[in-house]
Amino acid sequence: MNEEQRKYGANAKTEPNLEKDYSKYFEHVYQPPNLKEAKTRGKSEVEYHDDFKIDERHRGMGKGRKFYIRTYGCQMNEHDTEVMAGIFQALGFTPTNTVDDADVILLNTCAIRENAENKVFSEIGNLKHLKQERPDCIIGVCGCMSQEESVVNKILKSYQNVDMIFGTHNIHRLPDILEEAYMSKAMVVEVWSKEGDVIENLPKVRNGRIKAWVNIMYGCDKFCTYCIVPFTRGKERSRMPAEIIAEVRDLARQGYQEICLLGQNVNAYGKDIDGLEYGLGDLLKDINKIDIPRVRFTTSHPWDFDDRLINAIAEDNNIVPHVHLPVQSGNNNVLKIMGRKYTRESYLELVRKIKTAIPDVALTTDIIVGYPNETEAQFLETIDLYHEVGFEHAYTYVYSPREGTPAAKMKDNVPEKEKKQRLQRLNKVVGEYAAKSLKPYEGQEVFVLCEGTSKRDDEVLAGYTEKNKLVNFKASQDVIGKIVKVKITEAKQYSLNGEFIEIVSKEKVAH
Repeated sequence: MNEEQRKYGANAKTEPNLEKDYSKYFEHVYQPPNLKEAKTRGKSEVEYHDDFKIDERHRGMGKGRKFYIRTYGCQMNEHDTEVMAGIFQALGFTPTNTVDDADVILLNTCAIRENAENKVFSEIGNLKHLKQERPDCIIGVCGCMSQEESVVNKILKSYQNVDMIFGTHNIHRLPDILEEAYMSKAMVVEVWSKEGDVIENLPKVRNGRIKAWVNIMYGCDKFCTYCIVPFTRGKERSRMPAEIIAEVRDLARQGYQEICLLGQNVNAYGKDIDGLEYGLGDLLKDINKIDIPRVRFTTSHPWDFDDRLINAIAEDNNIVPHVHLPVQSGNNNVLKIMGRKYTRESYLELVRKIKTAIPDVALTTDIIVGYPNETEAQFLETIDLYHEVGFEHAYTYVYSPREGTPAAKMKDNVPEKEKKQRLQRLNKVVGEYAAKSLKPYEGQEVFVLCEGTSKRDDEVLAGYTEKNKLVNFKASQDVIGKIVKVKITEAKQYSLNGEFIEIVSKEKVAH
């Protein structure tokens, strides 16, 4: 038995497999994005599993080893990282904050924009020297980029320092993937085009003890023409209500002050489960009975924002009065080309209903500028809609084509310079409304969930109001993790400064 076999097992491969035929792998296991096929995926494929556990043969795999995960992208990726960290620690690995002493390095990737992918490829390149210095270090790429065939092919061709690639549908297979990576000299690639499983009882190592993500559903069936998510994350699959409620109760017992319910299209929750007349509004009403001071949810699609959900936010005292409602464009033709399934008029009617039911609501949004063939007049309609709604903040983007989406094939005659100018003009409006929304807070007392020290000054604490306004104030660090009352002394463009008054009792927290 040689050294490799003593270290990794009798079946360990001792020579690099340079001739592995990945073309067959992609032909039978991995399929590139196919809009027509994806739209026909059925409900019957969803399988529920509540029996996740670490196999005995994997226990102790991480003894004496450290892991490092770098996360890119959305809250869903952050939560996936919490799950993978839980699996690593269940295997006996310990976490580290640097790649320099990590035995396993994972890049949990985002595919939503080209710039995000470029950052990942740059980081993979930066890790080449580390692999040369420590050949036994395992480098892995996971997350949404791994679900794109072009990305996997690029890694296979140009980044031989990567040891394993796995996708968003098989995170629960991490112990087996790691085992194969340790035993094999060839790159381990396990990316499932088949999605549909909902795996419960996955271990998690949550980031902090104040706020927690709670995933309530996976995937998206909206197929906006610019978006790769329905392909990288798969179809909509909702968790069962009892599993979610049990998780929230456990978080309440642990003392968490805020939870955020996650889903790519979170307010479509429950609509994919046959025979279940139970949606996000119903789930919020049940969670309201649990002793969690604050409950948020993200991200919503206007198409699925129904009256039951509006009523739940209006009536329930731990559901925060902040609604993030991506509009993307204010022009009907652009919305149609985007595949958004609503019109400017129906969006504004929804906003009217929300504001009527929740007069003090804080509305925020997402907007894309420079969509293929967007005209100046169409862009100005987006600006006009922003004024009409009076959003308190917006996340704004220049359109970025994603390979495999319908929009990537569209002719685009909007010059890049014009796109950037439109973004600047939009951001000016966003800044004006952000400042306008914060000005009335001066002299007011607000409740702030203190999350820690300010990013700019360790002597200043920072946290957020129920309407997601950033507040900076000075106080003892004993208040970190608590909801406190702060008197606002200064409103800036995107944040508030204030003076600490007191820690708030649970009875006073309800809005």
